[in-house]
Amino acid sequence: MKQQYRVRNWSEYNLALRQRGSLTFWVSEASTEHWLNTKPSEQLGAPRTYSDVAIMSVVTIKNLFQLAGRQATGLLASLFELMRLELPVPDHSTVFRRMGKLEVTLPILNREQARHVVIDSTGVKVYGEGEWKVRQHGISKRRTWRKLHLAVDETTGEILAAVVSTNDWGDSEILPDLLEQIGGEIEQVSSDGAYDTSGCYDTITGRGAQPVIPPRKNAVIWQHGNCKAPPHPRDEALRAIHKQGRKKWKQESHYHRRSLSETTMFRHKTAFGGKVQSRKFENQATELLCQCAMLNRMIQLGKPVSVPVAA
Repeated sequence: MKQQYRVRNWSEYNLALRQRGSLTFWVSEASTEHWLNTKPSEQLGAPRTYSDVAIMSVVTIKNLFQLAGRQATGLLASLFELMRLELPVPDHSTVFRRMGKLEVTLPILNREQARHVVIDSTGVKVYGEGEWKVRQHGISKRRTWRKLHLAVDETTGEILAAVVSTNDWGDSEILPDLLEQIGGEIEQVSSDGAYDTSGCYDTITGRGAQPVIPPRKNAVIWQHGNCKAPPHPRDEALRAIHKQGRKKWKQESHYHRRSLSETTMFRHKTAFGGKVQSRKFENQATELLCQCAMLNRMIQLGKPVSVPVAA
């Protein structure tokens, strides 16, 4: 029988869900002071009028409400008018030009304990035929997507690192970039079989973490004979699977917690539709990273604490 769970902090979680839907807007004094660019231009021509804070504000409004560029600037201008803030709003062309060069920082709460990181990737639609066209006539060369690679904290559900790539990059190739973004101690890294490569194991153990990656069905032992090197983590996992079965190994290694990365993917696609509106790759990357930052803000308001129900 499948284990049943119940939410222990329902009142706090209910309040957090209500706060996520709140339409209360506030602008900090630091944002208003740095809304306009005051730095001299390092290149020929006039200096920029708006700071990165102003551009990011429009991008956030655009993604939060899934608006087109002109509608996003119009909404922000009306909000400033209601708030009696005399701040100009950049037009959509300026946002489009500046968007790809923005540096997006993921808001992450400080944590002293070592983290259990779960990693996965998902495809995000860009452009091409719709679902009806694909079912009727198949997929053509114009249909494409972007890949969003995420590293998620198993305990808090926060997105610790994110990388956007084209669809011709493999998951194992992006793993070093994800772990490089994560500061602090990492106790364990869990991922699916797509990361079952020697490079991924070396990268994870290089951070002092325990790799938990299910070997492929036809996997064989890497180290044979009287090798003086310590047992490879993949070989140890493979021996444990042969001895007690794959299901038991997943339970003892807490591999099942990797499904939380899929939960994060579901949250992302539910909140933002699983697609991007921008056409340039740099802008698409900024758009997706901005969405990840918003997901962190939402989950920091509160998350459910589930406990198993006794049978």
